[in-house]
Amino acid sequence: MKKFDILTIFPNILDSYFDSSILKRARDKKLIDISTHDIRQAATNKRKTVDDTPYGGGPGMVIKIEPVYKTLKKIYPKLKNRPKGGRPLGGKVKNKKTRVILLTPRGATLDQNKVKQLAKYDRLILIAGHYEAIDARIDKFIDEKISLGNFVLTGGELAVACVVDSVSRLVKGVVGKEESVADESFGVYDKKAKKFNVEYPQYTRPDKFMNLKVPKVLLSGNHKLIKEWREKQTKFR
Repeated sequence: MKKFDILTIFPNILDSYFDSSILKRARDKKLIDISTHDIRQAATNKRKTVDDTPYGGGPGMVIKIEPVYKTLKKIYPKLKNRPKGGRPLGGKVKNKKTRVILLTPRGATLDQNKVKQLAKYDRLILIAGHYEAIDARIDKFIDEKISLGNFVLTGGELAVACVVDSVSRLVKGVVGKEESVADESFGVYDKKAKKFNVEYPQYTRPDKFMNLKVPKVLLSGNHKLIKEWREKQTKFR
């Protein structure tokens, strides 16, 4: 079973997504396990405050290091205290079963190659940032940082959902037809061009809609011609 642990200050924000469609079926079949951990529960004051103003001034609030670290340590006791240096982010990791990841704009951009790498781990611990950021000292307790791209989200929870979804698809049995995973967009990587495939256009009934028609070759029943057409329509980027 592939295990996902999510650290967030909004523990219910992704419930509807994880309890629907393919991910719900995968959870019901015990193929994946998704657990959410509320960072606020590790706050020490009555109001469960997890944020504060940034040193040096500036707008917005920053999530404090203590509640994040305490939550991480609670669910991952093997986490070593390493404030003096930590380990190089993205470097060689002794524990090949668990990966601790911070979702942040400062991370490497997620692509299908990275998804395949993450799928090799038994457990992914995903920390969702919020507000301006998490205190940068969290870097000493994680393995790597991941970003969805060069744009800004309100919080890291949507980025976490993308990681969970994309990695789960590679778990055996999650997607009904495994060949669908191999043939879909970004399933093929051209090492020479350093580009991924983008799948050919798809059509279904009716074959005529207003004045728009399905390409004749797809109605021909000639599998060789259909394969050639699809190969021509597949793009790499």
